[in-house]
Order: sequence, then structure tokens, then C-alpha cells
Amino acid sequence: MVNFVGAGCGAPDLITLRGKRLIEQADVLIYAGSLVNPELLDYARPDCEIHNSAFMTLEQVIGVMERARGKNVVRLHTGDPSVYGAIREQMDRLAELGIEYAICPGVSSFCGAAAVLRAEYTLPDVSQTVIITRMAGRTSVPERESIEKLSAHRATMVVFLSAGMTAELSEKLISGGYKPETPVAIVYKATWAEQKIIRCTVSTLAESARKSGINKTALITVGDFLGDDYSLSRLYDANFKTEYRK
Repeated sequence: MVNFVGAGCGAPDLITLRGKRLIEQADVLIYAGSLVNPELLDYARPDCEIHNSAFMTLEQVIGVMERARGKNVVRLHTGDPSVYGAIREQMDRLAELGIEYAICPGVSSFCGAAAVLRAEYTLPDVSQTVIITRMAGRTSVPERESIEKLSAHRATMVVFLSAGMTAELSEKLISGGYKPETPVAIVYKATWAEQKIIRCTVSTLAESARKSGINKTALITVGDFLGDDYSLSRLYDANFKTEYRK
């Protein structure tokens, strides 16, 4: 049995209880060494066979899983494995091989970023939509999902895997529809001990990233949810009836 486990956004105590239990029971553990907090490996048994997938190809990862058939295998991915986790290709191969698998969700870094920013992505009369996306780089992005086209909504945007392309990102955000003064927060390694938060605007994004020395392992959050103006929730309005409050 292979369990794909979300490691959470960084802090080792932000893994789910189920995820921790699966690591403790693992005979074989394959972890994304470039992003997963290595402190999580302390939950594994001393006799657990551990592999760092940062040095492995897809074929090598699947090979380890196949050789461990009949054992408890944990594939430990950063954040939540369903967001930029490249798990579909692994699951399809496992299905072809007749190996059972399951997914244990985790706390995504976009959730961790909101927590450390003390922010709410979905503020009434500001934004009720969160766009999770990335810049096109060595991995392409469908043209219909370009930053410019997504920016036209001026919704809350969380940009993954793009901290090294902030100048181009800034240009595309503005040309797509965000005002230059729209608030931005660069969140480096949210919830890790070395976490950094840089607040700026769309127009000052590139310069702020350069001055901070941040060019990887950071989320870029964009939108007026970072501002001060919003409406109160109707949910707790004394004049708003609900199933539980008349």
C-alpha cells in the first residue's frame, strides 16, 4: 500500500494526525527532499528505508514502490500533494502495476501563507475568489491561464513557483488588470523557522524581491485582501437570519 501524504507547509507540527501516524508506520518512505522539512523524518522508525526523491526520476520512484510491494510505503510531498505535487503520474503508474494507494491531504503553503499574514483571502466586497497559479517557465502554462488573463478578474491571486521571475510577473499583473498600487506580500517559507514576509505593491514587487534576496521557495500573494477596506460578513449580522439564528 502506498500512501501519498501531505507534509504540510513547513512547521513539522502542521502535518495532520493521520499523516504523522502513516509516517510512524512506514516501512519505506520517499520524501521530496528539496521542500519537505527534514524534521518530519524524525517521526519515522529507525528501521524505515528512506529515499530522497530530489535525486530520483519518476521511474526510480516507481521502482522503489514496486520493490516494496506488500509493505507500508509513504510518499511524502510538500504541502498538500494535490497542488503542484505531480502525483497523478505516480498514481496512474501504480494503477497499471496493480498497487493500491491512497491520499492523505496536508496543509498547503497557500494556507500557511494566509495564516502567517494574518489574512483572509475571501473578504466580503473585496474578493470571493482565490486564483492559485504559476508563471510559465521550464514547465508551460496553458495560454488561456496566462497571468494577464487571470489578472483581469482582479481576484485574490496566489502565485507559486515564480519567485525568480518577479519583474516579468509584475509586468503581466499590471498589463492584465491589477492596479500598480495593489498590495502584494511575498511569503518565503511560510511557517518555517526561517520564514520571511515582504510587503510591497505590484509595481514594487521586483525591487522588493531583489532587495530581500528572495528568488525561490516563496509564494507571491496579490490582491486587495491585503488592504484595510472590506465589508462585515452577513453571517454574523444581527439582522441576517440563518437556520440557527432567527
